[in-house]
Order: sequence, then C-alpha cells, then structure tokens
Amino acid sequence: MRTGSEYHEPVLSQACIEGLSLRPDGIYADVTFGGGGHSRAILERLGPKGRLIAFDRDSDAWANAPRDDRFTLVKSDFRWLTNHLRFLKALPIDGLLADLGVSSHQFDQGNRGFSIRFDGPLDMRMDRRAKRTAADLVNSWDEERLSNTLKAYGEVDGARRVAKAIVSARASHRIATTQQLIEAIAPVTPRKDESGFRAQVFQALRIAVNDELGSLEALLKQSAEVIRPGGRLVVISYHSLEDRLVKNWMRAGAFDGEEKKDLYGNRLRPFDQQGKAIQPTAAEVSTNPRARSARLRIAQRR
Repeated sequence: MRTGSEYHEPVLSQACIEGLSLRPDGIYADVTFGGGGHSRAILERLGPKGRLIAFDRDSDAWANAPRDDRFTLVKSDFRWLTNHLRFLKALPIDGLLADLGVSSHQFDQGNRGFSIRFDGPLDMRMDRRAKRTAADLVNSWDEERLSNTLKAYGEVDGARRVAKAIVSARASHRIATTQQLIEAIAPVTPRKDESGFRAQVFQALRIAVNDELGSLEALLKQSAEVIRPGGRLVVISYHSLEDRLVKNWMRAGAFDGEEKKDLYGNRLRPFDQQGKAIQPTAAEVSTNPRARSARLRIAQRR
C-alpha cells in the first residue's frame, strides 16, 4: 500500500495552513485524513500541548496514521464529528480542515470502482463497511430515480437517455463492473468528450453511493457548534455542487444562500468568509493534476 504523499499529494497545503491560523497549543480537526499530508503539515506547526483529531472512513487511509501522541485518528465518516469530538474531550476546536472528494489513491485503485481508466468491480464505496455499492444502484433503481441522480449529482446532459440506456443494458445482464457500465452508456456517450461525460456519470453515482452532499451538509452545520469564536473553517471542494454548499454556508449560514436575521435585524450567519476562493497555481497543477479544479474557501467563526 502506498503511504504519505505517494498515496495522495495534499492540495493547496500552504494556503490551508495559513487559512487555519494555527496556534501551537490549539485543537484542530482534519476531517479528510487520506494520505495524511495535511495532517502532517499541521502537526509540524503544533507545540507539545496541541492536538489534532483526524477522520477517515476509508480503511486504506488508516495505515497512514502517524505515531504521535498529539494525534488521534477516528475511523468514521465526518458526519459524526460532534459526537466523536465530545467523546474525545476535544471541544471546542480552534480550526477544521476538509479536503473533499476522492483521493488520488482511490482513483488509482481499479478495484475500488471510482475511475473510468480501470476495469474493476462497480463499487465506489468510500467506507467498505457500507452495504450499498454503485452496482446495487444501477441494477435496482428505476429509470426516473437514475435520471434524477445523474442530473442532480453529475449535471449529466441527457440524463434521461443515459438512465434509459442503463435500464436497457441491465435487462440482459447485471452491470457489475466499471467497463460494463461504460459499455451500457456507450450508445448515448458523445464522441466529442467521452472521458468527461463518463466522469460525470461516475461522479453522480459515487456521490449517491456515499451520500457525499448529505455528509457535507451535516459537517458544515456542526462546524458552527464545534469551532470556537475566532476559530477557522477551511474547505477545499472540487466541483460546483460542493463549492456552492460551502460558499453559501460561509456567506449566509444557509445552504440556499439566503441569510437569516433575527427580530432586530442582526445577521444570524455563524461565520465570516475570509477573502475570495483560492485556486492552485499553474505550477501546482503541473505537479499535481488533481488540484486543477480545487477551490479553497476560508471562514472565521463569529
């Protein structure tokens, strides 16, 4: 198994560290541990009394945990953030970092089913303890539900045609591998951008399998409860669905972007956004292509 930076090159690492405005004796959460690149960068700047609580539901990531008395790895989805931090007596925290999406390691492992480049089981589970796979979705959901998922989570053009093609293909055999899914949607795949189109379909199924947007909403809501006033929320997103939720939450404290006020006209948003979204430099993208679509947003607890 690959570890460290070979597992996943941390994106916008320096900007994340600066965004967290680290205190040497502070308590921080890295809710997307992965290869541990961001966690190691945080630990390098913490003093002996500092603490870092990391989360990851992918068992492949657990072997990357550093041996450090200041570090704790929670083998769980970050949607249960508050409960775990309370159990660890780590409330409130001084900052939270989330690097969303799929790690380079997950994309590079054909047996995980995330990538359009390799044939393998149509799995896509980030937590392999979960029961439902992408194969279960494409073989059991009706055409309307598949179409709605493809449109909402993948922004797939012609989502209805794609869903119909999947339903037609599975009538003769179960769609059990990534290659079988690619073949199932081949009749409706545009020749102009085959890879991009397939990636959108895979993204939609992956988000649905892992309830990624549900987990993100739960995380953002809890961030207002667990981060102390003056603490920082730092989030990297990779597609418009994630970024919209993050941006609206930081700006308005509401996922629809509509800021609420109390009876006296006071704003109820829990955070103040710090500057504009940060994008990787051309130099970083050239060495780490995964960073290409990254958007980093930073907010401070009011």
